[in-house]
Amino acid sequence: MKTRHLMAGALCALLWSGQAASQAPPGARVEELLELARRQNPELAAMGFEAEAAQARVQPAGALPDPMGRLELRDVGNQMSGGDFNLLPARVGSAKYTVAQTIPLWGKRDLKREVAEADAAQAQARRSGTWAELAAKVKAAFAQYYLTGHSRRLTEELLRLGGSLEQLAQARYADGLVPQQDVVRAQVEKTALRSELLMQETEHHHAAARLNALLRRPPVAPLAEPQALRPLPAPAKLDYVALEARLLVANPQLAAQEAQIAAAEKNRELVTKNRYPDLTVGVSPIQTRNRVTEWELMFEVNIPLQQESRRSQEREAAAMASAARSRKDAALNQVSAELAENLSALDSARRLEALVATALLPQAELAFKAALAGYETGKLDFATLLDAQRQIRKARLDRLKAQAEAQFRLADIERLLGEEL
Repeated sequence: MKTRHLMAGALCALLWSGQAASQAPPGARVEELLELARRQNPELAAMGFEAEAAQARVQPAGALPDPMGRLELRDVGNQMSGGDFNLLPARVGSAKYTVAQTIPLWGKRDLKREVAEADAAQAQARRSGTWAELAAKVKAAFAQYYLTGHSRRLTEELLRLGGSLEQLAQARYADGLVPQQDVVRAQVEKTALRSELLMQETEHHHAAARLNALLRRPPVAPLAEPQALRPLPAPAKLDYVALEARLLVANPQLAAQEAQIAAAEKNRELVTKNRYPDLTVGVSPIQTRNRVTEWELMFEVNIPLQQESRRSQEREAAAMASAARSRKDAALNQVSAELAENLSALDSARRLEALVATALLPQAELAFKAALAGYETGKLDFATLLDAQRQIRKARLDRLKAQAEAQFRLADIERLLGEEL
């Protein structure tokens, strides 16, 4: 058994590697990852099946109940005719066949169907909410994957720059222009960068594994390096009032709560209608020996005597409707606050990225060039040069982090809206 499992695992790995070799791995653009997630994510598929099942319950909810059939055999001992015991309809005193159909009155069938329709709408809204959550996770994971990958590239570039600075320090030390401490500092800086590079490679691997998990792919499945982040919407499209109006219409959580309110209200009406009886109609042919000799028509109603139980059910239904309305109010407050928070954070991240790109980074690069020239001429020490190098690295990392933060916030805003901006 263990051998068969190992062989099956090896076969799956071989098939995966063959498929991966035949086509380029995904990951360069977030759009292709979203398409993969839509097709392959098991949680989304489960919510789709649940929505399909809820829709299938609509028609039966408003249908008539199945009719009832009944057979009554009279004088099975044949005492009136002096015969023997028998169970055949033609060999007893008489046989009565009854077919009865219960007919709910007062619009109860329509209410049951409307409750089922509201449940189906709620299931569909939950599926939409699941997709919005999944899409936000994919977008955030893609941005994290981009951040870790480009941070690693930045460290590699700085490591190469550190090697050049080490060579410069060694050359000046050989000429007796600087102390040996400069060479040691350059080597210590390179070692620190190598240590950070190892941590960044681990973070990059973890980001890829999380992204693959969302796509229902093996954790070690290959991913292409992301080419670019999604462009941010224009500031005019991020107006809170306009987005709040879209939020009220398109938010999946609010749509699910609205459907739950509709279901609770219809159920309350249905429970109230249960105060009134339902009608059962039956027809009965009566067979005597080999022929039908009589016909009977039956009308039957249930008697709703347990009024205290019904009042309790009505109070329960009213409380559930009130609870659904309160949940929607709570959800509305929550998503509105989240929208305002994410809009503010997105604007801050955008302005920070612009500040770093237009001011801090150019200043840090000019400071490094000046420090390098000063060190080469002996006017500045090596510690000043290293500090200038660290400032460039910090500015570039801050810019990457601001870009990723903006993508995280944009993904959250689109999750709240249930649609892309």
